[in-house]
Amino acid sequence: MTASSTTSRKALSKIASNRLQKELVEWQVNPPSGFKHKVTDNLQRWVIEVNGAPGTLYANETYQLQVDFPEHYPMEAPQVIFLPPAPLHPHIYSNGHICLDILYDSWSPAMTVSSICISILSMLSSSTVKQRPDDNDGYVKKCKNGRSPKETRWWFHDDKV
Repeated sequence: MTASSTTSRKALSKIASNRLQKELVEWQVNPPSGFKHKVTDNLQRWVIEVNGAPGTLYANETYQLQVDFPEHYPMEAPQVIFLPPAPLHPHIYSNGHICLDILYDSWSPAMTVSSICISILSMLSSSTVKQRPDDNDGYVKKCKNGRSPKETRWWFHDDKV
C-alpha cells in the first residue's frame, strides 16, 4: 500500500473496530503457532511476523505480513501482503502480493486474522519449489504505481503448490 492510499483510507466502522479489538484480545490469549503480532497503536494496520514451519522449504525463515483492514471489515476482506523481502513461492509476487483465493473471491466474514495466517502458512508449507510466479515481472511492472492486490482479477487455477 502506498503512502497516498494510506492517507485516503477511511476510518474503521464501529463494527470493524469492535471485531478487530476482539480478534486482538483472542490473539494475545491464543496466538496461532508460528506467528507474532508486532504491537503498534494502529488497529487498522497489523504487521505480523511469520516463521516458516519446521520440515518445510521455509523452515528457519522469517517474513512479515502487513494486514490493512478496510472500513467495513469483516464484511470486506483485508488487504494482506508480504513486506520485503517476500518469500520465493509460486503464488507470491516479488512485490509481496499473494495469490490466495480467501483474500479475494472466497473471503467470508467468518474468517479472522488467525485463519488468514494459518492459510498462508499452509500455502507456504505445502510448496515443493521456491520460485516466483511465471508472470512475476509483468505483474509487478503493472503494479508500479501502488496498485493494490485487491484491484487484480486473480485466476485461481493451481492448488497443487
